Amino acid sequence: MNRSTAVLSAALGLGLAAAMTAVPASAATTAQPAASAKSTASSRAAYVGSAREQADTKAFFEAVMKSAKAKQAASPGLRTVTVTYDPSQAPSFQNEIANAAQIWNSSVRNVQLRAGGNADFNYYEGNDSRGSYASTDGHGRGYVFLDYQQNQEYDSTRVTAHETGHVLGLPDHYSGPCSELMSGGGPGPSCTNPYPNAAERSRVNQLWANGLKSLDRDVFTKVR
Repeated sequence: MNRSTAVLSAALGLGLAAAMTAVPASAATTAQPAASAKSTASSRAAYVGSAREQADTKAFFEAVMKSAKAKQAASPGLRTVTVTYDPSQAPSFQNEIANAAQIWNSSVRNVQLRAGGNADFNYYEGNDSRGSYASTDGHGRGYVFLDYQQNQEYDSTRVTAHETGHVLGLPDHYSGPCSELMSGGGPGPSCTNPYPNAAERSRVNQLWANGLKSLDRDVFTKVR
């Protein structure tokens, strides 16, 4: 959860789902954590703000939107863009992923999330010192990674909904209150709110109504 505004260093292709091979290394050998596991200091730091990989959120959003818009072009009568995700590589978080999708689907009107094949992005799970994050390799492929240990300390549905917010175009704003979903771990582990606030809902609707041209107006800024 450590991306805000930054200039992209690589162009992104349309085929996000094609050759979806950008698998986080820790996801290759994952093991179910003990119920008592706590997040590490580094994973907690990742959830409350780090300067690493600042371009990933914007790059991932651009790739997902290009992929989803390309599919929509085949059905021009559709007024709502559908973003398809594959949760099969994160079996421990099936409920959280489904809940996060439902939360966003009930919160915004211009984009909807659906599980299915030919996915625009994947979810993975495992252990990673960076905690949970949304990432792209800069070549039109991306995923949401859900860290076991971090999800033991922070509310897992909030973590998942927050990371999914990156897919829909929202940057982090860790100084925000608990009522702001993209404040992430800023308010501390006691914050369990998994819902975007009015400003966040409006921003997502704006982004998906206007398409990638909205990025030219620098709307990809911190939500206040």
